[in-house]
Amino acid sequence: MIHDVIADAKSRFQKAIDATRHEFSSIRTGRASPALLEQIRVDYYGTPTPVTQLATVTVPEPRLLVIAPWDKKFVKDVERAILKSELGLVPSSDGTHVRVPIPSLTEERRKELVKVAHRHAEEGRVAIRNIRREAKEMIEELEEAGEISEDDSKRGLEELQKLTDKAIADIDALLSAKDKEIMEV
Repeated sequence: MIHDVIADAKSRFQKAIDATRHEFSSIRTGRASPALLEQIRVDYYGTPTPVTQLATVTVPEPRLLVIAPWDKKFVKDVERAILKSELGLVPSSDGTHVRVPIPSLTEERRKELVKVAHRHAEEGRVAIRNIRREAKEMIEELEEAGEISEDDSKRGLEELQKLTDKAIADIDALLSAKDKEIMEV
């Protein structure tokens, strides 16, 4: 029983780490990446749809994204959605493709992005601590109900704490790598 609680917490920790990694991928650095456009939605026949689901996004150069919508009548909509986004990108289209040059970042913008990355990392840490708290409560309930011994409970809580520490260290490592990537000129 205690193994089920630990295994569940472990898989939820991994999901929190993956979610944080995904959030980091949408933070703009000096390099072009299709992940930058995942948050941008285009009105596709009345449904807000991610750009990446209605077009092919390629990176022909390190500082250029090329978007080729499968339905050419959405080229202008894609261009408009990118302009409206908070990414600060200026797309241009030739009627069939949308080209998005990725400008180099100013020092001030880099510092803002580092703050955004730290906020995402803190959200990930909070999620991990909440998962730990829920698992801890479940272990304590099992002990109170007499389904596991006090020793098993103590060992389970120690293992849970080790997993928590490792998950938080993983998020800190992701944050450190993202900080380095953002501040790289």
